[in-house]
Amino acid sequence: MEAFHGPRRWLWRWRRSPLRRRADVVEGWVLVGAWLLTLLAGAVAGLVAARAVGHSLTQERAATRPMVAYVVAHAPGRSGARSSSGEQVWAEVRWTAADGSPRTGQVRVTPGAATGAPVAIWTDERGRLANRPATPTEAAVRAAFIGTLAGAAAAAVPFAASRLLLARLERHRLSLWDAEWSRLGPQWGRMTG
Repeated sequence: MEAFHGPRRWLWRWRRSPLRRRADVVEGWVLVGAWLLTLLAGAVAGLVAARAVGHSLTQERAATRPMVAYVVAHAPGRSGARSSSGEQVWAEVRWTAADGSPRTGQVRVTPGAATGAPVAIWTDERGRLANRPATPTEAAVRAAFIGTLAGAAAAAVPFAASRLLLARLERHRLSLWDAEWSRLGPQWGRMTG
């Protein structure tokens, strides 16, 4: 049971210590407040940023739909010659939009794709070409990454501010020590010598 009450007793002794100075109390509360603000700012900013990114990527995924387009003219390169890096070439493709209108555009295809070869594309609500949206897993990873960065950036502000405030308190404490020593220092030598 002693181990459980140990930190509490230490805190009580620190608060009631005859060596405790006002500056020590101020520094203790500054540290407690700084850590609370750092944790709170980081958590709130991280969660808000992650939720915003996740919502944006979900809307993007809902606004696009997969379609099949067909290569208009033989794509440059040798047929079936894919490099290990997954190299692709630009080719013109055609597709029919949801409203029935024919559309054409440039997309990346495998080298040497034949005329009429099917190609998977993504379009927006108006039938225009769009980038492939992030999958739910990719969206979750992006949201977590951006949330972590935003949380760390937001937490850095109160942390840095507390470091500056503590440095200022330390300088003030040292100036008080200097003033006290300049008053008592000459008397100290006479007492010991």
